[in-house]
Amino acid sequence: MHFLFQRCLSNIEAQNLICISEFHLMGFSEDPELQPVLFGLFLSMYLVTVLGNLLIILAVSSDSLLHTPMYFFLSSLSLADICFISTMVPKMILDIHTYSRKISFVACLAQMSLYIIFGCMDALLLTAMAYDRYVAICHPLRYQVIMNTHLCYFLVLVSFLFGILDSQLHNFIILQFPYFKDVQITNFFCDPSQLLSLVCSDTLINNIIMYFAVAISGFFPISGIFLSYYKIFSSILRVPTQGGKYKAFSTCGSHMTVVCLFFGTGIGVYLFSDMSSYPRQSAMTSLMYTVVTPMLNPFIYSLRNRDIKNTFKRLHSKTVLISMPVESILNTDYRR
Repeated sequence: MHFLFQRCLSNIEAQNLICISEFHLMGFSEDPELQPVLFGLFLSMYLVTVLGNLLIILAVSSDSLLHTPMYFFLSSLSLADICFISTMVPKMILDIHTYSRKISFVACLAQMSLYIIFGCMDALLLTAMAYDRYVAICHPLRYQVIMNTHLCYFLVLVSFLFGILDSQLHNFIILQFPYFKDVQITNFFCDPSQLLSLVCSDTLINNIIMYFAVAISGFFPISGIFLSYYKIFSSILRVPTQGGKYKAFSTCGSHMTVVCLFFGTGIGVYLFSDMSSYPRQSAMTSLMYTVVTPMLNPFIYSLRNRDIKNTFKRLHSKTVLISMPVESILNTDYRR
């Protein structure tokens, strides 16, 4: 079975084959003096992302007022973001610490698969959130009937299953062809587009599968979001009062910001990565949607959402009361 975990590097000009079992990832800098700075920076970003998204999950699960479809999707998105960033950043931090950027073929496939699963989940959950806002604004009287518990769980399950399907399609392509052009991946993780570009194949079936995978993870979610917001904006423009329009727009503001960050930077990477002559510039752009966007999501939703902020205040008050000694609570004068 060991041959399944090795691939051969093909050198067409030299007409020889070199068996390989690992790839080399590209770092952000080769300067040894910058490695401690990068280590501290990415470790801090990772901890902030995990803690921020865990706070969103805790707030939604602990407050019965937030047990609605919108916040259910938000907590699911936070969980997907934690898993998404955990597929890349811990390995990157370890590479910086050990001054080694090697990754085995099996580990590379596993990282790519998890990246696709949770990245696809992010995209489809953002689409489900757009549909939720569409129903809430365009069909408010039927909202409770349409967005029932079964539909919410079904949409989350479908997003996970489509992520698995997309990852298996990529794995099928890579495992089908045994030859690679190079072992150098010009990114800080096993980027599917980078890995597939190293495969020595240009068959029709390969291209069809690739287009289908891109449609699952990109085209369908973006189309669904655009269609939902087209309907939303059409309904908002028919609202007679300015206050009603502002309230409708405010409920979509946080989601629109996250959609622009996630899809905007992601599309930019895949459209302009081939045009860029600086590989590290592409890696920096990838950092935006793989690390920065999951880190900013909790801040975007908490700072622009009154319900989330009120829940955080109540949780903080409960924490303060629990940490206070009993004598202090009994002797506290609550009169004004």
